[in-house]
Amino acid sequence: MDRQIELAYLVLELPDPNLVTPVLGDVVGLLPGEPAGDARTWRDDDRAQRVVVQPGPANDVVAVGFEAVDGAAFDATVARLRAIGAEVVEATDDDLQARRVDRLVRAAAPWGGDVEVALGLARAATPYESALVPGGFLTEGVGFGHVVFGTTAFDESVRFLTDGLGLAQSDWIETELAPGIELEVRFFHCNARHHTVALARAPFELPQRLHHVMFETRSQDDVGAAFDRAWDAGLPIPNGLGRHDNDGMFSFYLQTPAGFQIEFGHGARVVDDGWDDNRRYDRISAWGHQPLRPA
Repeated sequence: MDRQIELAYLVLELPDPNLVTPVLGDVVGLLPGEPAGDARTWRDDDRAQRVVVQPGPANDVVAVGFEAVDGAAFDATVARLRAIGAEVVEATDDDLQARRVDRLVRAAAPWGGDVEVALGLARAATPYESALVPGGFLTEGVGFGHVVFGTTAFDESVRFLTDGLGLAQSDWIETELAPGIELEVRFFHCNARHHTVALARAPFELPQRLHHVMFETRSQDDVGAAFDRAWDAGLPIPNGLGRHDNDGMFSFYLQTPAGFQIEFGHGARVVDDGWDDNRRYDRISAWGHQPLRPA
């Protein structure tokens, strides 16, 4: 597989960046990242920052960053974005410092917010070690997790991901959530992780473009322990423990006070050079993922 980029970081803009601090730190088990002015930063591995929460009115994701594996991959990704007509903007020195990277460009994403392509995301001063997630998170070579967006600009977003960023489709889901309510979700990979980005076709503009961000642990027991923490914290749990049909992830979903969800999982399928399962699935989960405690 020609691995050129991976998911580097997510930038959230919330009216109160501290709103999600208890969830990210005490439930998910992320560690505080490097100081970044008014923003709070978090990490799930040895990189300086993986989630940036900055103050502002959007109450949504405002940027998603992809790190190129080397300079050639960075240049190739930028060239692909320009080839599809994306307006690629070079970052300022202040941008480089804020993102803790050596090189950075950004372009507007069709689903909303920006996509940033970076090179050289800094390492943290200390290793990731958390008593809450003793097994650690699966990030090496696959990025920090995955993100799922809902968008009315569905076809444009697919083209941006595939022709622009170079991702490939893993598979897709088409199912009926309820009589007359259809769901279509397409899943895209850029490395061995089954999907780094998924897109859901939205019938109308949604209050938040970010549906969820996923963190994958190396241990199934860490998923169970995180579920207990979420339950004890009284958080809404839109989907309890279950296993997805297409990527095989054992996981649950919690809803943050900011509205978007977090999937905490383990054991997803791996995409390899011989991947030949790009097909339609007609259900979200093989079992479980039932709503337990709505918001």
